Amino acid sequence: MRRPAAGLRRLYLRAKRTWDRPLTAYYLILGGSLLITGLGLVMVFSASQIEALRSGLSSTYFFRKQLLAAALGGVLLLAAARMPTAFQRGLAYPLLAVTVFLMCLVQIPGIGQEVNGNRNWIGLGGPFQLQPSEFGKLALVLWGADLLARKGERRLLVQWKHLLVPLVPVALLLLGLIMLGRDMGTAIILAAILLGLLWLAGAPLRLFGGMLAVGGVLGALLIGTSGNRLARFACLGATEPGPNYECWQAVHGIYALASGGWFGSGLGASVEKWGQLPEPHTDFIFAVTGEELGLTGTLSVLALFAALGYAGIRVAGRTEDPFVRYAAGGVITWITAQAVVNIGAVLGLLPIAGVPLPLFSYGGSALLPTMFAVGLLISFARREPAARRALAMRQPAVRRKLAGVRRKTMRRSAVRRPSGER
Repeated sequence: MRRPAAGLRRLYLRAKRTWDRPLTAYYLILGGSLLITGLGLVMVFSASQIEALRSGLSSTYFFRKQLLAAALGGVLLLAAARMPTAFQRGLAYPLLAVTVFLMCLVQIPGIGQEVNGNRNWIGLGGPFQLQPSEFGKLALVLWGADLLARKGERRLLVQWKHLLVPLVPVALLLLGLIMLGRDMGTAIILAAILLGLLWLAGAPLRLFGGMLAVGGVLGALLIGTSGNRLARFACLGATEPGPNYECWQAVHGIYALASGGWFGSGLGASVEKWGQLPEPHTDFIFAVTGEELGLTGTLSVLALFAALGYAGIRVAGRTEDPFVRYAAGGVITWITAQAVVNIGAVLGLLPIAGVPLPLFSYGGSALLPTMFAVGLLISFARREPAARRALAMRQPAVRRKLAGVRRKTMRRSAVRRPSGER
């Protein structure tokens, strides 16, 4: 019995050494986010074809728009990853001001557009639209992190008024503008970011108890005064569409997951996306993933989000820079909370909130700020002292390998040339 125990211990120690390496968080964030985005593009292509054809569009219409958004998001990711911390902090106030201005424009008739009962879009001409509330998440993370870092440097966060003001009033302003458009799903994510920032700032537990109690009362009032929201809560755990088909989307999401089995019906072979499942390429893309790729595919997606979350928490926990700690924690709170709300709704564990799966679902307005936020995490992971030293040590080795490859290529080309051309 000792040998298996010794083997398990060696395996555990090897895994621990791997997780403790300086560049682990960097590679997890970079690799995990790229894999989620790449798999999301594949699933958007598969899940959106029927929806596009039903709308009289090309079968690749939604995929091409998402591919363009991913390309632009890649540029933003690279820019954020190379951006100095001072520049990141300098973006906080302009981004917040522009976001609030755009969220106010949404409420002006003739400018704001309503989609699926929510008024939170601005038309940009042609098929392109902008959802300013998605950029509100990024604005709150950057501005809140900069604000708390500056107050922490002056040791002001031990006072309630400095802990709450102006962070909570500005967050309530954003929440109010979002709720004017009746988008409760995005408001939940924004509230989660606020609570995450306060937690990282060391707010006492009684404060969270009071805020959750107030939030619960307001949430109950908002749900009780909306028939649509009440119907969504009534569909929790439903197994039948209901007499008026009010649980149609929730039930068919479960049907899609249940019919996938272990390995799915095959990419592109979903039955539910042929009109039975509403929003197959946005809010319920996880259900189509389960139907086509099976339990293996859905667990792979969950594992990628878990790896991304772990890496972000590690970056926030190891840094000595308060801004990096607050910003990294805020980004991970945002991505994790949104993933939980989306996947929980598909599984029937939470009411349908209408939020996309981060980096995965169709929607450029959601993808662009999220990829910028991932770029911030990559930047933070690269700046860890141990990671910076490891990267500095690898650069000469990479240069030597590239120089060796060039020399070998030049020798081969010289051997292959005829003697008259030398």
